[in-house]
Amino acid sequence: MASRSAPVDAVRIRGSALPGLQAIAAESDRSFPRHMHDVFGIGVMDRGGQRSASGRGAVEAVRGDVITVNPGEVHDGVAMRGEARAWRMLHLAPALLSDGVSPGFELTRPVLSDPALRRGFDRLFTAVVEGDDVLALEQGVLQLLRDAPGARDLESAQRVAPAAMERARARIADDCIHAPTLAELARDAGLSRYQLLRGFAAAFGLPPHAWLQQCRLSRARRLIVQGRALADAAADAGFADQSHMTRAFVRFLGFTPGAYAAARCG
Repeated sequence: MASRSAPVDAVRIRGSALPGLQAIAAESDRSFPRHMHDVFGIGVMDRGGQRSASGRGAVEAVRGDVITVNPGEVHDGVAMRGEARAWRMLHLAPALLSDGVSPGFELTRPVLSDPALRRGFDRLFTAVVEGDDVLALEQGVLQLLRDAPGARDLESAQRVAPAAMERARARIADDCIHAPTLAELARDAGLSRYQLLRGFAAAFGLPPHAWLQQCRLSRARRLIVQGRALADAAADAGFADQSHMTRAFVRFLGFTPGAYAAARCG
């Protein structure tokens, strides 16, 4: 008589610097009875498949599909063919969307095959896992929801005065170590976070956090040219540590800080 394999049921939860945003990685072959969450959920099926039913209908999600759930939405979850499935989720408290989404915002489709949305999810999930700062996470949340069905309920980008965007850029540049949050930048400009995000990108070609990264890179390069030790340059430019700076150098510049320092001395 063949023995049954051991049940699979593993969950890892990661908090973030942004209150109300969590990343969850799970693998399980068990069924989940009807239940609900008080947060928005957006996730990706990484392996296997799941059937679920809610007020939005009965659906099946397989590897690569994006799955969504709304706060208060009663739903269940059953592994297809009884085999373990693996998935990742982001839980987003409604308060995160308070000034960027209309009161009636809803994720309208429980399952989507949408590569662009999946890539946006992957970016935000990675940002949580790698411990990115609040500005990056706020920006990622709003960008992800902008691309999801229901994004038509996001506030339309109003015409934003260039002076307001210049003030936001100046505040970032003045202190790239202690970066302001998106909420702080928006409050200074008298805008919602979503309006600030769209207006900043339209004015300068990059969203606020990407522009902050470029400021940090420029400052680090100046410090290295001045002969500062790499670890000190990383800290004084606002990077979490030297390895964080190295990843940014390689990603954006194509060379390491060490190679840059060696070239300066050569």
